[in-house]
Amino acid sequence: MGKKLESNFINMVVVLFAVTLIASAAVGYVYSLTAEPINQAKQAKQVNAIRQVIPGEFDNNPSMDAWKIATDSKLDYPYLYKEKKPDSLVVYPAKKNGELIGTAVKTLSNDGFGGQVWLMVGFNKDGSIYNYSVLEHKETPGLGSKMDIWFTKEGKGSIIGKIPGTTGLKVTKDGGDVDAITAATISSRAFLDAVNRAAAAISNNTTPVADTTQQNQ
Repeated sequence: MGKKLESNFINMVVVLFAVTLIASAAVGYVYSLTAEPINQAKQAKQVNAIRQVIPGEFDNNPSMDAWKIATDSKLDYPYLYKEKKPDSLVVYPAKKNGELIGTAVKTLSNDGFGGQVWLMVGFNKDGSIYNYSVLEHKETPGLGSKMDIWFTKEGKGSIIGKIPGTTGLKVTKDGGDVDAITAATISSRAFLDAVNRAAAAISNNTTPVADTTQQNQ
């Protein structure tokens, strides 16, 4: 009787091991089939986001030519922190026939009302803002979420054509000339923080960190 129980136990262990092994192999196989399409979809979404914020058509692959840089964040942010830690942003140069026509920067702020705010900000060659795209946020619907359109060319707080410069863009409440989203000053400050970081990333206030040519950003 004891030997029979021992044999049954061993059989169960073997079966469970075989099932686990087969399941793991199946998951790995499915992942191998879906990983590349998912990566391609992410790349396409990213290229579209870059295309939205760059003046004119480009013929290079900005993602392949991208690099990371660390902003020293020495912009004047009296309403946020006395000191700001550096962040690595991703810069995407857009070129036509080998000539730079504009630059897109994937940037963020950690100071949104609901957490992080991610943007893609596009700049003309002179450093002025051409356009932007909100990639991700958790701001309040109907309030902070209005950043999608509030700061566009037709928006009440348009930043299009502005050059952040060395002091950065600020809302009027903080002495700047950008109208904040109604009842969403914190979200507006976070939005401008992300924009200012992007501007710093393509100005002299930058330090190269790592080439991301082979990375998916």
